[in-house]
Amino acid sequence: MSIYPVILSGGSGTRLWPLSREHHPKQLLALLGGDTMLQETAVRLDGMEHIASPLIVCNEEYRFLVAEQLRQIKKKCAAIILEPIGRNTAPALTFAALSLLKESQDALMLVMPADHIIQDKNTFHAAVNMASVIAKAGNLVTFGVTPDRPETGYGYIKRGDGNTISAFVEKPDLATAQRYLVSGEYLWNSGIFLMNASVWLAELNTYRPDILHACRAAYDEGIDDGDFFRLKRESLMRCPADSIDYAVMEKTKRAAVVPLDAGWSDVGAWPALWEIGPQDKLGNVIQGDVSAHATKNSLL
Repeated sequence: MSIYPVILSGGSGTRLWPLSREHHPKQLLALLGGDTMLQETAVRLDGMEHIASPLIVCNEEYRFLVAEQLRQIKKKCAAIILEPIGRNTAPALTFAALSLLKESQDALMLVMPADHIIQDKNTFHAAVNMASVIAKAGNLVTFGVTPDRPETGYGYIKRGDGNTISAFVEKPDLATAQRYLVSGEYLWNSGIFLMNASVWLAELNTYRPDILHACRAAYDEGIDDGDFFRLKRESLMRCPADSIDYAVMEKTKRAAVVPLDAGWSDVGAWPALWEIGPQDKLGNVIQGDVSAHATKNSLL
């Protein structure tokens, strides 16, 4: 059974302004030099067995940038699905599932935002292999990042027995985050998932049939346009906007979690970029033509 990487490339990364902005979002930037975040996501599973070509869901406005960046790294896509308007991650994943079910009724979707960093790919591969076993049994698997600090900017997952989930928790205040860290029972909610396409659609039909109905209409009325698949704008406008977590994961009885300790970051703001960058002996992360004088712990 193949694993199909589904890359969601719809965000704008406004907290990294002015580097990331409306017409050039962070997933299309090379924040650490070398490949862009989209390109790094596309090659993240290279070397694993049974990995199919990636499927991309992106904003229509970025279609040529996305296609060109994938061409540069010689990645042939299963599809590039264009959203004329954004409707959050639950509809985006639904379009991917509808597309992949034409290829295989057993398609496993590894859902990855295009704007995350994972530094330890081998550990990530091992976590994906573990999650695939759980997903093949009909579960919707999320990856929970092992926290290393009391972070208030992420949602949390409280672990139950084994790979079960006890609760999803909203972003906490600092005191609560410190308690979560000490307890060892909580993981950061990474926004990365592994699931069977048909199971996702079935669960979505149970909890948000309005989203599924609108997505089917937008997809069925869509058209092929060269390398792209264009969704029907008018039908998509009638689709409610919701996230994968809110629409299904926080409601389903099929939710499971696999811990991930692989140097993950969503690079949500400038401090995160400094934390993951190569620091010199004074703690500076320097890119480009920079002369640093009496400077420490800075991103330049």
